[in-house]
Amino acid sequence: MVEQRVAGLPIEHIVGYADFCGLRILLDPGVFVPRRRTEHLVAEALQLTHPGSLVVDLCCGSGALGVAVHAGQPDITLYAADLDPLAVACARRNVEPLGGHVTQGNLYAALPPALRGRINVLLSNVPYVPTNEIPFLPAEARLHEPRTTLDGGTDGLEILRQVAAGAFTWLAPGGTMLTETTEAQAPIAAALLTESGLTPRITTSEELYATAVIGTKQ
Repeated sequence: MVEQRVAGLPIEHIVGYADFCGLRILLDPGVFVPRRRTEHLVAEALQLTHPGSLVVDLCCGSGALGVAVHAGQPDITLYAADLDPLAVACARRNVEPLGGHVTQGNLYAALPPALRGRINVLLSNVPYVPTNEIPFLPAEARLHEPRTTLDGGTDGLEILRQVAAGAFTWLAPGGTMLTETTEAQAPIAAALLTESGLTPRITTSEELYATAVIGTKQ
């Protein structure tokens, strides 16, 4: 294990789990490591989650966000989805023991059609690093996490555009989409949600150095 760490492998991949929101999230090599700053996104989601809510963790990776929301409000129906088969296999280990459902596919195509128009809380922590900034990431991320979990395209918001475009259709009336961005990207992301018919707001956590963009279907 020490040799693996010296070689640059993320500690979470070596020990097989990540600490997130006070929970132990099982983690397999090659799966995105949940960041502590994303706990802000979970905190915001929990304010919107109520008994009986339908919660979806889109681009779920290990399923950490959905699992954390479930820990705070167990009386929910939870779905998690990802394109990467490694992530899906890992998410199943975390989500299915809670009674949640994990599916594989590209964004909304991964979700059962019956969820359309019924989602109360849509968590979508999409990749948001601009392509030309990938070489400057820490080696742990750049070398040991899939590029598809990091690269958000030219301005970092290409995947978010796709998620935002479909959010209004998939959300229930009063439902909310939450995503994470940089502080600089947040106004552009909020405008994308507005274009998609959602009412946006931006929240931040100075402690976690985190920014969340939240859009509600009125």
